Amino acid sequence: MSRAFLFPGQGAQTIGMGKDLADAYPAAQAVFDEVDEALGEKLSALIWEGDLETLTLTQNAQPALMATSIAALRALEAEGIAITSAAYVAGHSLGEYSALTAAGALSVADAARLLRARGMAMQKAVPAGEGAMAAILGLDLETVQSVAAQACAGDVCAAANDNDPGQVVVSGHKAAVERAVDLAKNAGAKRAVMLPVSAPFHCALMAPAADVMATVLDRVEIGEPAVPVVANVVAEAVSDPSTIRGLLVQQITGAVRWRESVSWMMQQGVDEFWEIGAGKALIGMVRRIDRAATTRAVGTAEDVKAATEAA
Repeated sequence: MSRAFLFPGQGAQTIGMGKDLADAYPAAQAVFDEVDEALGEKLSALIWEGDLETLTLTQNAQPALMATSIAALRALEAEGIAITSAAYVAGHSLGEYSALTAAGALSVADAARLLRARGMAMQKAVPAGEGAMAAILGLDLETVQSVAAQACAGDVCAAANDNDPGQVVVSGHKAAVERAVDLAKNAGAKRAVMLPVSAPFHCALMAPAADVMATVLDRVEIGEPAVPVVANVVAEAVSDPSTIRGLLVQQITGAVRWRESVSWMMQQGVDEFWEIGAGKALIGMVRRIDRAATTRAVGTAEDVKAATEAA
């Protein structure tokens, strides 16, 4: 079997995530300690004992989800499952930073600081209430792109996340996204629902955040990953550090091509996907892309033990 490690994005966060990993594995605890030190605050206390509303703030959720993913990876490594047991790594949106950290291209501390900066920049890019996102279920990408184009009417509206064959997320100005919801329903969507997000991610409205990240990323060392990283905006593997740096900037305004990314890995022979960190959203998407794929969630100490026994 050929395996890929996947790393979740925003929305997977829960209070208490990663605590049992930290309790069971000193290497997992060390990840949370390193993130706390890098940010100069006890993010781990918020993750484990805080309130969900505060954790869900973009600037908190992004480094918190990365920390939980890398803690789960360190637990796997402690049990003898190395990152190099995967043929590829990939992450959904902010999860791409987790994937790069897992593969050794970014340090944990740099990834935490980058994601804090990224979260703050994305939140500031559009005034609260002006942007929105909506999930369109039951229409393919081309139909949703057509719907988004019709909905623009001088505003921004674009397909932001191509998650799986039946789920595409649109992003842009609130009024345009609301028009897209109505148009999608008229086009035969099973469901079209506004999402409870704080900003319109992965569309042209995020250009100010992309400018911020270009400056911030310029100051950070990016190494060659030990395992090729399948990048969101190109849906294929990259390893060159300068290419990775540029794609991380493009990713802020560019679409997350998740369906294509998973399909590309399958075309390279990957038939087993492990979601490393909080939640099971990504392996759900994988199964909808290809029911024949083998999937596994590794987000708790119990999951790590099960994965070790199965491997």
